[in-house]
Amino acid sequence: MLSKLWNTLNTLSAKKPLKYTLYLSAIIIFFAIILIPPIIGILIKAGSLQAVFGQPELMNAALGAISNSFIIGLVVAALDLIAGLPLAWIISRGKSRWLSVLDTFADIPFVVPTAALGYSLLLFWSSSGGLSDLFGSTLVSPGWLLVMLLHFTFSYPVVVRVIVGAMLDYKMEYERASRTLGAPPLTAARTVTFPIIKPSLIAAFSLAFARSLSETGATFIVAGAFQNGPVFLQNLSNAFKNGSLTQAQYEGATVFASLILIVVSLTIFAIIRVLGQRIKLPFGHGLPIFEKKLSYAKAAWSRNSITLFVFLVIVLIPSLFVALPAFQAVATGTTFVEAFTGSGIWASYWQSLLLSYGLAAIVTVLGIILGIPIAILIARKTFGKLPSAIIDTLINVPIIVPSIALGLSLRFFWQGIPGIPDFALLVFAHLAITYPYFVRSMSAAMERINIDMEEAAKTLGAKPFTLFRTIVLPLTKYSILSGAIIVFTRSVSETGATLAVTSTLQTAPVLVVNWVNSLRGISPIAGVNALTVGLACGLLILFSFIILLVLRLLTRKGKV
Repeated sequence: MLSKLWNTLNTLSAKKPLKYTLYLSAIIIFFAIILIPPIIGILIKAGSLQAVFGQPELMNAALGAISNSFIIGLVVAALDLIAGLPLAWIISRGKSRWLSVLDTFADIPFVVPTAALGYSLLLFWSSSGGLSDLFGSTLVSPGWLLVMLLHFTFSYPVVVRVIVGAMLDYKMEYERASRTLGAPPLTAARTVTFPIIKPSLIAAFSLAFARSLSETGATFIVAGAFQNGPVFLQNLSNAFKNGSLTQAQYEGATVFASLILIVVSLTIFAIIRVLGQRIKLPFGHGLPIFEKKLSYAKAAWSRNSITLFVFLVIVLIPSLFVALPAFQAVATGTTFVEAFTGSGIWASYWQSLLLSYGLAAIVTVLGIILGIPIAILIARKTFGKLPSAIIDTLINVPIIVPSIALGLSLRFFWQGIPGIPDFALLVFAHLAITYPYFVRSMSAAMERINIDMEEAAKTLGAKPFTLFRTIVLPLTKYSILSGAIIVFTRSVSETGATLAVTSTLQTAPVLVVNWVNSLRGISPIAGVNALTVGLACGLLILFSFIILLVLRLLTRKGKV
């Protein structure tokens, strides 16, 4: 039966009208569901721009905040690449059976709801009871440095995930051949491996940069008086609610900031794409002697130790700090029993958790189905170089718009169409936010595949579906998994757009954010304390960890 299905798909894939219909359908769906709604949602309110043109202070504040966004985003993306590449190397090249666990731990900051992550870092770096206690004073005060630490923490997993997928897909034969010719491991990596996975390195940098630009809730918690683009938009929202701004000024400033973010970001992404294609690897002709010294066992141990230290102290422990009260909740027993019996406020927690995982699963499946054709279009330049470059640039739009602004723009767009249920709005919002992550990861993976392999298979009579099943899929399966994991974890943790797009459905991150706000004295909720917040975050992290670990173990065994 399976062979009949393969034969049918092979026959259909060889028919050019059906083939191009599939590609055009993928493009139409991308524009109709992913790209146009948030842009139209912003442009609908473009008439309100006049309300801010006469407010120079407001415009200057917007421009200054947006400049801060780009500076922090570029710096953090570079640091992510420098720190994430060694960890990706350990995960993909190591031989320990515990590497799947380490690989899954690398996703933890992506699973923690963003506002809870911001609150966790605030507790760890700035508040009593955290790392500051060891120094007798606040170690890192709210402001630009804590914002950078936060952005490094939540964008770091994106870089690791994309590079791990690339290195697991990458065949070791070329690197081994270089080693047999006397090249030290680091020289072999620099001269052989990195040039081959260059598209994934560029994709990882771009996604980390885009992730930094868009985060709102967590950044607002740790920013203090510092403003970047998303914090500026959140301050606008608060000022509007307090009556300090009129609705026209609020909408106009939101549109103004969002449009500048989109235009400048797309320009930067286009520059990155052009420069990325022109950058020639390898570089550093005088490095082999230095690399040989760093390749010795002691140097490798030191290098790996520093990598793991950065991951544990800067990324993992601060991310988990908010969940530490979960252990106390288990020890005391009362809160733990209430949680698992679903009494009181915990009934809504379990409902929201099921909604989050169900929504994430649907969005992940849709992202894979809709993303693969677009990734092929971009990587194989099916309609030419220019259309491919344009689509590749436009893919980034949903992840560079701050999540709260994206949610608002989607609500502005879809509320004009009657009869759309709130769950569908959530699917559209989460798909718009997560879709680019999968496409960028998959297209980078496909760009690594030598086109000559596919051409050789074609000359032997292989049809397009056979090419995909026997060549593309085996060489990109880990990148597909990595992209799917990013989509799943990003959907599970999304808060800002969910809050903006619907008020009737409550996902787990939204519920946790409400509980965190109650703990901070904002909108108190009966029964919420540090133990409940810690246990709620701990359970969310634990269940997500188990799901991701099972997927990785299955994949490493070749079953996926």
